[in-house]
Order: sequence, then structure tokens, then C-alpha cells
Amino acid sequence: LFLDRSDAVELPIKFIPQNAGCYRCQILLKSSCDVRVYEIECVVNADDAEAELEFLTPAYQAVIQDIPISNMSSWDWKLEAILEGQGFYGPPQINVGLGETALYPLMFKPIAEC
Repeated sequence: LFLDRSDAVELPIKFIPQNAGCYRCQILLKSSCDVRVYEIECVVNADDAEAELEFLTPAYQAVIQDIPISNMSSWDWKLEAILEGQGFYGPPQINVGLGETALYPLMFKPIAEC
């Protein structure tokens, strides 16, 4: 079924999150001949989510930095890590429980002086 844009109805929603996290809700729309449920998910990132790490270690010697990840949402997180760059290693996944802070062990092991 194709609907013309003239048949569209706008549904303005105002969302004011209190904290960073993932927020979900359902919107139920009813008419005399139709019932529709829309599921909405909003992901809110903290303003200070950016960080910089500096590693200093002799060649061929590894250094590990534990990066804290705090879960202030309403459910458990199962996160996937994608590492880019030569010499960086870490677990491919990390689980962070509701209200917990987990440490992600990021390892840098240079194979040459750089």
C-alpha cells in the first residue's frame, strides 16, 4: 500500500532525557478501524564520552590500560569492541550489568619503535 505524502500525519514528540543511556517506549495509536503500535528507541550519549589515551612502553613490551565503562541505563549491556590500529588488543565483547562499571582491558604491544 502506497500512501501519498498528503495522507501523512505528523506526531511531534518531545524527549528530555535525564542521563545518558538507551530509552525505549511504545506509542499506541487507535482509530475506529485501525490499531497501530510503534516502538521507539532513543540512544543518548554523554557529552564527555570522548577520551584520549597515551601509551608509553619500550618496543616489544605490552602495556594495559583498563578503560571504565559505566552502565547507567535500565538493562544489561553486551558491547562489541572493534579495535583499529596495529599493536592494539582487547576482548571482542564485554558485558556491563545494570548500574555496574566494567573495566575494558585495552592492550598496546608495539612490534617496533614508533
